Parts: sequence; C-alpha cells; structure tokens
Amino acid sequence: MSPMRRKLLRDLLRLWPQALAIALVMAAGVATFVLAVGAHASLEQTRSAYYERQRFADVFARVVRAPDSLGPEIAAIPGVAAVETRIAALALLDLPDMIEPASAMMLSLPDHGEALLNVPVLRQGRAPTPGSDREAMVSEPFAAAHGYGLGSTFEAILDGRKRELAIVGIALSPEFVYTVGPGDLMPDDRRFGIVWMSRRALAGAFDLRGAFSEVSVRLRRGASEPAVIDRLDALLEPFGGEGAYGRDDQASHAFLDAELMQLRAMSRILPPIFLLVSALLVNMTLARLVTLEREQIGLLKALGYSGFAIGSHYVEFAGLIALVGVAIGALAGTWLGIGLTTLYGDFFRFPFLLFQKDPQTYLAAAAVTLVAAGVGAARAAAQVAALAPAVAMVPPAPARYKTGLFDRAVALAQLSTTAVMAARSLVRRPLRTAGAVVGAALSVAILVGSLWTFGSVEFMIDVTFNRAERQDATVTFVRERPVAAAREIGRLPGVIAFEPYRAIPVKLRNGTRERRVAIMGVVEGAELSRVLDERLAPIDPPENGLAVSAALARALDLRRGEMVEVELLGGRRHTQVMPVSEVIEGYLGLTANMRLEAANALMGEGALVSGAHILLDPAHDEAFFAAVKDIPAARFVALQRVALQKFRDTLASNIIIMISVYVALAVIIAFGVIYNFARISLSEQGRELASLRVLGFTPAETSGILFVEIGVVTALAQPLGWALGYGFAAMLAQGFESELYRVPLIVGPEVYAWASLVAIGATLVSALVVRRRIDRLDLIAVLKTRE
Repeated sequence: MSPMRRKLLRDLLRLWPQALAIALVMAAGVATFVLAVGAHASLEQTRSAYYERQRFADVFARVVRAPDSLGPEIAAIPGVAAVETRIAALALLDLPDMIEPASAMMLSLPDHGEALLNVPVLRQGRAPTPGSDREAMVSEPFAAAHGYGLGSTFEAILDGRKRELAIVGIALSPEFVYTVGPGDLMPDDRRFGIVWMSRRALAGAFDLRGAFSEVSVRLRRGASEPAVIDRLDALLEPFGGEGAYGRDDQASHAFLDAELMQLRAMSRILPPIFLLVSALLVNMTLARLVTLEREQIGLLKALGYSGFAIGSHYVEFAGLIALVGVAIGALAGTWLGIGLTTLYGDFFRFPFLLFQKDPQTYLAAAAVTLVAAGVGAARAAAQVAALAPAVAMVPPAPARYKTGLFDRAVALAQLSTTAVMAARSLVRRPLRTAGAVVGAALSVAILVGSLWTFGSVEFMIDVTFNRAERQDATVTFVRERPVAAAREIGRLPGVIAFEPYRAIPVKLRNGTRERRVAIMGVVEGAELSRVLDERLAPIDPPENGLAVSAALARALDLRRGEMVEVELLGGRRHTQVMPVSEVIEGYLGLTANMRLEAANALMGEGALVSGAHILLDPAHDEAFFAAVKDIPAARFVALQRVALQKFRDTLASNIIIMISVYVALAVIIAFGVIYNFARISLSEQGRELASLRVLGFTPAETSGILFVEIGVVTALAQPLGWALGYGFAAMLAQGFESELYRVPLIVGPEVYAWASLVAIGATLVSALVVRRRIDRLDLIAVLKTRE
C-alpha cells in the first residue's frame, strides 16, 4: 500500500465521527432518490406490464342502450385494433354484515370465449357459467373486506329485484387498480366492489337483450385518439351516448397518474437539498483539515509529491465518505422503497407489485453524490495545489485584528467574556459561520416543508366536509328521474332535509383547451351541498352562466366574465356558449355549478334530477338504510361520515409515514451540520480552550464558549429556515397538485414552532456529544500543538 493510501486510511479512522456525520447526510439524499425513483419505476413498470398483459383499453364510452349490431361499425373506425361491448350498471347490495347499503358495479363477461379487452385476472375459482343468473365473480379487495371466499353468497338488487348470488370466482382488473365508488373520495372496499356476471344474465336483469351499455376500444399504434373519439361519439349519439374518453379521464388510471406525479416531484425536490448540505460539510471539513496538515503537506511536496497528487488525496478522502453514504443510502432507500411499495399495495390493486431495484437508479445516485463530494473537495484541493513547500512548513501568520465596528458594538452591549469570545470566533470566520447557518437552516426548511401538510389537510377537510358538503348521505339514481323521486327520498324514515341535484356530463372548451367534467345543478339557497366563493363564503349558483372552480379555471385559462364552450355529452347532444359568472373554491376534482332550473333548461328535458343530498337523524339510520334498499331508482348511497373517516384514516397513515421519514432526515442534517461545525470550532480553538482550563476555567465555562457559538448559529438559522421551508412547502404543494385533488398551502405558526423545536433538539444532542470531547481534552498535548 502506498504512503498516501495509508495516510488516507489514518485520516478516516481519526476523523470517523465527522466523516460518518457527512456520510449520513449524503445517505439521506441517496435514500430519498432511490425511494422516489424506485417507487415511481415500480408503479410505472407494473402498470405498463399489467395493462399490456390484460389488454387494457385506450378509449371508453357509456351509452344508455345501443344495439349489438353497432359493434362491427365501431371496429371499422380507422385506428381501432379491438372492440369490446358489455353491460355495465350500478346496483345496491344487501349484505348481512352491514347495516348500510353497499353498491357494486355490475359488469358482464362474454358467454362465449374470453374477454378481448380489460381481461380480469382470476385469483381464485372460475368465471361464472354462461347464462347463469346466480353465479358471480367479485373483485378481490371486496371479497377480502367481507371475508368472502368461494361459495359465499350475498344479495344484489338488480333493477329493483333482489337476487342471491353465489361467488364462484375472485379476480382483479386493470380497470380497477384504484376502485372508488361514485361520489366517494377514497377506496372503500366494504361499501363498493366489482361484480362480474354472465352477459346473458345481466342482459335479462337490466332489459338489455341484444344491446350494450358500455364499450371499450383499443387503438392501433400511431392511431389518433381524438379522431377515434369523435367518430365513436357520432356512432353512439343516437343511442344516448355520454361521450367517449381516453385513459387520461379513466378514474383508476388518473389516480395512478397523480401518484406518479407526486413521486416525480419528490425525486426532484428533496435529494438536491441533501447533496447541497453534504457539499458544504465536505468543504468545511477539508478546509480545516488542510489548515491542520499544512506542515505535512509541505513535507510531502518537499519529498517530491506533486500538488495534484496531494490534492487528489483530499478528493479521495471525500470520495470515500461519499461511497459510504451511497452504500448506507442505497440500503435505506431500498428498505424504505419496499415499505412504500407494500403500502401502495393497500391502495393500488395489482396482481403483483415489487420494488424495482434498477442498477441505473443506484448508479445515478452514486454518480450525483460523488460529484457533490468532488465539488465540496475542490476548494481544499485547490488550496493544496497552490501551497508552496516552504510556506506550508511554516505556521500560518496570525490573523491581524484591529478594533472595529463589531468591537464597539460588543463594548456597548456589555457582553460577558464568554459571549465576546464566541461572537469574535463567529464574525472573524464568516465563511465557516455562513456554511453552518445555511446547513442548519436547511434542516429547519425540510421540517417546515413537511409539517405544513397536517394543518393543510385539516383545513381541506374543514372546507370540504364542514363548509361545502354538509350532507350526511347522497343517494344517486340509476338515471335521471322526475323531482318526485327526490321527494320520495325525502319521505324516508330519518330524513330531516333533502336537496335534489342534477349532474350533467359535459366537455368545457376554451380554445384548444378542454376538460371533461360534470356540471352540478344545485338548488337555490342550498344548505347541504353549498357552493363557496374564493373567500370560502357560501353563495348561490348563478342564474345565468357557470360557477367554475379555481382549478378548472386555471386548466382552461378562464377568468370571470369570459365565455366558455359547453358541449353536452348526454341527452340531446348540442354545444352552447356560456359565461363564467363566478370562480369558486374547491380542493377535490374539477367542478362546475349552476342553478338546478338552469341546468334542466340547458338539457331541455324538463324537471329531472340525478339524486338527492340528505340530512339524517342518527337515531333512525338503520330504518333509513333498510328503506332505501327498497327504492328501485337508487343505485348508490354515499355516506359522508364514512367518506370522512376513510379520508382521515388513509391520509393519516400516509402522512405519519411521510413525516416520520422527513423528520428523521432533517434530524440527520441538523446533527451532521452542527456536529461538524462544533468539531471544526473545537479544532480551531483547542489551544485557547485548553489555556482557559489551565487558567482555572471549569469544563462547563469552557464548553460554554462553544455552546454560545452553536446557539447563535442555530438562532440565525431559524428565520432563514422558515423562509426556505415555506418555499419548499410551496414547491411540494405545486408538485403534488393534480386535477383530482389539491392540498391548500397553509403554513401556520405551529409549523414553524415544531420545526424549530425538532431542529434545536438535534442541535442539543450534537452539542452534548462535542461537550464530552471538551471534557476529555489532553491539555498538555493541545498546548503543544503548533498552528
């Protein structure tokens, strides 16, 4: 082994605490990168393989009733590779283990041969016997939620008639990776499931013999999706088509896309923070090491070692630290990634989902980390290269001090001797102090950039469930009904108040921008489902024009008073231009509202409604649930308290995991920065501190000087960390925003307080660790040190 290699190993062993602290910060960056990129690749590749294997469709369309003879015409559309028509309908379920009604999407399976598209993955059992009206195959999450197995039975209300169905198969489907019932916010596998039955059986149950109500289309490579959708809409329009749409608007696919977008944001925002801090730490540590080893550097140069060779030694020192950080980070990132992938398995239902350990991800993380270490070591290497042997072997000239503004300020402040010494050390080494302040501020910033989600989610829940959607239940009809149907709901046991509503599927278009949404027709003076303006005050929907959510206005580049093109996708298909009368607030989905009477006038079909929002007396819940099951028109009952609890449980689980990871990472940064700062200060001031001990200062008084420095650095880091943290929070909020949901950016005083408390706690731990080294100072050895 060469002498330089032996020196490298000795340096690492001598400085292992500082090296480990830096390596842990680097590991945090590597771990977040591996976690985010690996989880993203896992979801993306699993989804692609699943879609391809089960032939997931590209275009979807619903229709009231279209003849089977239309199938060949759809297949003849240019660009269409395959077509699958089927029967799809919502149905209420009467389950023995639930008081409240559950619902299911009833889907038909071909009676002859396998499905061409959206092929279910059979997990247990078999498909229903062709023609059997008593056999069913159910989705695996629904079966698991109720403890169902092969042979289990349950009752379904099919078009007003109750039937007992026996489970003969359990399956998963690429259409329902993320399964959400109509009007629900989160998957609720107890209350909503997928049920497949024979096509012949469902055709008889829903009076669709020789007809279909849903069609899926797979496109040829290079085919134009908009052109196929336009042609498909033209074919389905005479039969009550509701407008075809692509994968981007398919609910399950859209939720997966939103999660992938969040992982991309995480991989872009967090790792650079850790790498910046690690570069600062490497720079601070090596700069001090070069100062301490001036004499050794001079001797090495005198012996013939070039400046490049010696500089390379310090770069290698940083590189070895980086490699340790990469190894720790890769292991931690893989472990966290496997845990996150397991968590995803509870929400996204794939037949398989494994964390992707792509070598390219680890190589990319290692390369970026090594570059950060190299950047941090570059200044030290440059100092070594510029140092002449004769100069290096002579102790550096003492700093020239003179009385200045700082000293006058200190005199006026009448600070203690300890405080004066600490203040002079900070002011006369500005680069070291600034690096420590920035590093500590970044730890605070990461905490602020994660803890804000608690208050923001609570604010979103308050606005959504307490101010806007205040109903206890929402009953959705199978199709539009006269207002009398809503009044019938209002007469059910336990109903205190009800408000009918109408949902109209439309395309809103502004120039080249368009979005597929549902216009909600709301009654005047609504108290259960209210429209909130941008100040979150309740308003009545406009008599003329639309009230669109701020997110929809941004998506379409609309402002109040501008005109928007409204293309109706149901009933009498036509296009109309309407004004945007109000821009309203809402955090879930893209919404548009108008007066119920105006919505019915727009459709030109008379006074019809899609369902009713209901206020219930809790004492009569059981009677209401029993009664609503007997209403043929009812197809889905959304319960607000269940939705809120599911929302809280799901988000609480995700947030606790996320915050735990972020807090751990922020603590690593705070500890690494302050520990290295304190160690460097100790090495720089060791002679002075030892002299004070010899003069009679106690260990507490001596370490107090260093503690004051650490305290000042920590205090200065707080406001900078708050400001940076707000910026990180804004970046994360923007990165996590999708058209499905948005988390408002609410950063209250408690966020800054908790962030500072956690960072200060990590700082105290690192200060106490350094305090032990001060107490163990070898006074004679330190006083002999020549600088």
